[in-house]
Amino acid sequence: MTKQFTATTRRFMLAGLAASALCATSVLAQSAYPNRSILMVVPQAAGGTNDIVGRIVSQKLGEVLNTSVAVENRPGAGGNIGTQYAAKSAKDGYTLLMTISSSQAINPALYKNPGFDPVKDFKPVSLIGSVPNVLLAHPDFPANSIKDLIQMAKAKPNYYQYASAGNGTLNHLLGEMLNSMAGIDLQHVPYKGVAPALNDVLGGQLPMVFASLPASLSHIKAGKLKPLAVSSAKRSPALPDVPALAESVPGYRGTLWIGLFAPAGVPNDVLSKLQSGMTQALASKDVRDKLELQGVELAAPTTPEQFSVLLQDDMVMWARIVKSSGASID
Repeated sequence: MTKQFTATTRRFMLAGLAASALCATSVLAQSAYPNRSILMVVPQAAGGTNDIVGRIVSQKLGEVLNTSVAVENRPGAGGNIGTQYAAKSAKDGYTLLMTISSSQAINPALYKNPGFDPVKDFKPVSLIGSVPNVLLAHPDFPANSIKDLIQMAKAKPNYYQYASAGNGTLNHLLGEMLNSMAGIDLQHVPYKGVAPALNDVLGGQLPMVFASLPASLSHIKAGKLKPLAVSSAKRSPALPDVPALAESVPGYRGTLWIGLFAPAGVPNDVLSKLQSGMTQALASKDVRDKLELQGVELAAPTTPEQFSVLLQDDMVMWARIVKSSGASID
């Protein structure tokens, strides 16, 4: 009886030890982040500024974290579809959101129900940089500077037009900001995307358009469009001879920033690894060179807390501009 009891007890003890070892191994595997590939959701179409930046950064981040980081485009509804997907994904650090300020800071004011809360549903990982827009004119347009344009627009109110990628887009709201701050009334002509808007300005059907620097740099270099000003607070290193709009309209600031977010609820240790990984990736010379070649102005080292403040400040600024413009999409 004692021998049988001892043998049974031994079997239970061995089984318990095996289960404990298996559990410990499982916990260790879960904590060894990352132990599988990471998905980086880009809520814009392939070939755009955010997609280009995402693919450059994802490759280096994968090298730093010793895993693969795959970019997946989920465009639609101004970025809302991909952003909603990322917000609802598992809170384990294996689905991230590479997005732009127009989706994260403007859409909450533009849509009655964008399907996500940019502050409550996400945690900032890393601010990557910013991309200025350029106010471009057809070469035959008589204005050669913002001062010329303001003077002409005041002499002929409601006469001059500018194209945009659509109602409520960043390049639409940049024009509305210029109208408000300069006391003029340029007429907005929305298109379905920046490409057709650029094409009509290239063809002379409309005189002006706001477009991102990466999308317009080749046209500027070829002399097909003339830049009147960049929308950033300071001149762009990619176009050092083109003045900032703020030089003529003090306080004007309208850049498109790009940043990486994780869904809220991701463990702090995972967030720390992602933040450290992005710091190393963005410090790499080859990444910086590639981004700067695309016209991206790399951000100074920024903490997640500082990035969060930037997001919330921009949400307040763009909500005011959206309200004054009357833009709404539902």
